[in-house]
Amino acid sequence: MFERFNVHQRIQHIMMFSSFILLTITGLPIKYSQTDWAKVVVSIFGGFDNMFTAHLIGAVVMIASAIYHILYLILYPMLTKKMSTAALPSIKDFRDVLQNMQYMLGLTPEAPKFGRYSYKEKFDYWAVFWGMVIMAGSGLLMWFPGIAADYFPRWFIASARIAHSDEAMLAILAIFIWHFYNVHFSPSFFPMSFVWLHGKMSKEMMEHEHPLELAELTTEKSGQKALINKVEPKVKA
Repeated sequence: MFERFNVHQRIQHIMMFSSFILLTITGLPIKYSQTDWAKVVVSIFGGFDNMFTAHLIGAVVMIASAIYHILYLILYPMLTKKMSTAALPSIKDFRDVLQNMQYMLGLTPEAPKFGRYSYKEKFDYWAVFWGMVIMAGSGLLMWFPGIAADYFPRWFIASARIAHSDEAMLAILAIFIWHFYNVHFSPSFFPMSFVWLHGKMSKEMMEHEHPLELAELTTEKSGQKALINKVEPKVKA
């Protein structure tokens, strides 16, 4: 088994997806308040005030997860002396997209090989950064309209409401279609990948999903073993 995510990364992910689900359940009835199903959801929470309070709680947890992640990105390399740029977009990602399209269309017999993160995972990751800026920023403007009015014109605050609503729909569609397929409904992972829970991936799955990283880790492990055997030769009985 190979570690994909440490305990900090797993906690951040759990905070993110649990708050996202809560925000989805409590946010859609606000957007579609005139529908019958929205009234049912509101009644389940015992009224609009209770549902809106739950929405604000979800917002606080999501913002906290974002702050946690930013601090993690800053402090973890400083404490461990380990810096990784594996999540940054690269030219290879664009080549992988083209090769994967050719592979899906039967134009090439070989699927692209991925390292630590595939272009699909990078898309998921960086989409969250974009979404957090819009959702958290516009949400805070609506949450504290009195303070927002001291610094921003009325049209800007009104625009924030539209941006919040539309970005929420974009995020919901992206998560429940794109992300859910890649980590839950894909034949490789169905019914789900449990990496989010224990943070580990088997060698067989690594060979299928991240063969370049597996080769790198195997080479590194072999080198470490050879170094240990050289420094600590076996003692003859």
